[in-house]
Amino acid sequence: MAIVSLQTVSKDYLTDGQPVHALDSVSLDVNRGEFVALVGRSGCGKSTLLNLAGAMDFPTAGRVMIDGVDTSTLNDAGLTALRREKVGFIFQSFQLLHTLTVFENVELPLLLAGKPNARAAARERLASVELDGLGDRYPHQLSGGQMQRVGIARALIQSPALLLADEPTGNLDTVTGAIILELLKRLTREQNTATLLATHSAEAAALADAVVRLRDGKIEEILRR
Repeated sequence: MAIVSLQTVSKDYLTDGQPVHALDSVSLDVNRGEFVALVGRSGCGKSTLLNLAGAMDFPTAGRVMIDGVDTSTLNDAGLTALRREKVGFIFQSFQLLHTLTVFENVELPLLLAGKPNARAAARERLASVELDGLGDRYPHQLSGGQMQRVGIARALIQSPALLLADEPTGNLDTVTGAIILELLKRLTREQNTATLLATHSAEAAALADAVVRLRDGKIEEILRR
């Protein structure tokens, strides 16, 4: 069973009173252990697809299933729980809280969920992204690549079934970006999660198990390796 399944999904917006078709009858399945890249020009629908896949937005038509759950059947509390327990998010701008240490940033989702042993889990996740010994630093004391590793550790802290990444290397230099992409692919395998990332990076597309090419809100082609 796919971890995330978009089934004939469309998404329309109104802009200045005019309808905009962001996605048009898109169907896509991403399975555990699969590293999938969404590629295409700006405005093609990549970010909209990510938002729908993470239940941050909802389709105008069609269904989105996350780990077997139809997102349209959940109320606000159910959606919040689904996102917290099943989905990890990685952002281009890292989205770290600069008044918190690295440890505190990573363990925050567990603390908000009231789960025990948050510090031990944060330490383990930081080790998995090769940041041992940096837990007491603050984000401003880290490089861009290190901050993105913290973001990845935080996204993985609850062992999500689905990992969503929006241009995760967009603020990084080429060498650091390549290291982050290799790390994401390795963690996808090791954690047996499903990873879906939106990217303009040819290097990301080359590493992916599948490349989904979007154009004008439609899937133009899916290339699987």
